[in-house]
Amino acid sequence: MGDLKRALGLMSGTSMDGIDVAMIETDGEDRVERGAARTFAYTAEVRSLLAAAIGTARDLRDRQARPGIMREAERVITKRHAEAVTAFLAAEGIPPESIDVIGFHGQTVLHRPGSGLTVQLGDGAGLAELTGLPVVFDLRAADMADGGQGAPLVPIYHRALAGVLPGRPLALLNLGGVANITFIGANGELIAFDTGPGSALIDDWVSRCTKGAKSFDRDGAMAARGQVSEDVVSFFAAHEYFAQPPPKSLDRNSFFWDLVEWMSPDDGAATLTAMSAEAVRRAMVHLPAPPVRIVACGGGRRNTTLVAMIAARTGIEVVGAEAVGFDGDSVEAEAWAYLGVRAQLGLPITFPGTTGVKAARSGGIVAPPAPAS
Repeated sequence: MGDLKRALGLMSGTSMDGIDVAMIETDGEDRVERGAARTFAYTAEVRSLLAAAIGTARDLRDRQARPGIMREAERVITKRHAEAVTAFLAAEGIPPESIDVIGFHGQTVLHRPGSGLTVQLGDGAGLAELTGLPVVFDLRAADMADGGQGAPLVPIYHRALAGVLPGRPLALLNLGGVANITFIGANGELIAFDTGPGSALIDDWVSRCTKGAKSFDRDGAMAARGQVSEDVVSFFAAHEYFAQPPPKSLDRNSFFWDLVEWMSPDDGAATLTAMSAEAVRRAMVHLPAPPVRIVACGGGRRNTTLVAMIAARTGIEVVGAEAVGFDGDSVEAEAWAYLGVRAQLGLPITFPGTTGVKAARSGGIVAPPAPAS
């Protein structure tokens, strides 16, 4: 049994609402002790900058290129993450020297697995210099170079985290901007893939309808007032992605809300929410057995209308992460801390059943801190 390492995980997801910071202590295998977690919200200006960077990234062919606004976005992302680390450690009274590694996700601006292309903004070496701590970053690229989708990466942490939970098979569903599911079988086997849109289309629709006054449908209130167009949901669900067997993954912009642009704000929110729920239902056909329950993580778990629609459409109990003792806001950041430790130890982080990589493999780049002057 290996020694425990103390790690920070940094996650800025496809919802682009801020930086989640979480600390865990782990041996990189079965032992996980969860620690403090905090979220540092992005300002409206940063969110606008990231949205512009995503727009620019659509034409990228070189994952190292940083044309136009992307260079400034990467600088800002790196600086904000460094500030979040400093603020987190100070607020929690954690000595910086006690941290063994930072797992740094960065901000995904493009993910095209069919082209072997994934781009996350964030300068790992720059973050190591700013924080004075070792940083593991660019954790998706090695998987894609070996035939994998580069996503999802959290399943190995999901399995470690869920080790204490009864009932198999079990599913953990991350309702971020893009939703992804991890299936944990009776013998611990892992199957994972992106189910489809999570909160991204709903968030974009709400922002459009409110002219930026709101960035998400709080508690699913708009969707609860609206009427679902099942014709639109059926048209959406006929997309070839849902019939495609896993492993598979999506870019945030793989789908758009244009199917509902003629609807009222509430009806559009209701229909987009139903589309996300239907995508989860369609995912069930790719699992070897129905899970006994679904544990929902990520910001979308707070959308009670979305959670209720998933339960109704799948016929499976859906519980929030907190109901089983997890922190639904910090699971992905915790996962990146865990992956950082595994990468440091040379342990595999992706597997044929989770990303389609040819063989289980490790990944990531380790940036050491700048030497003390």
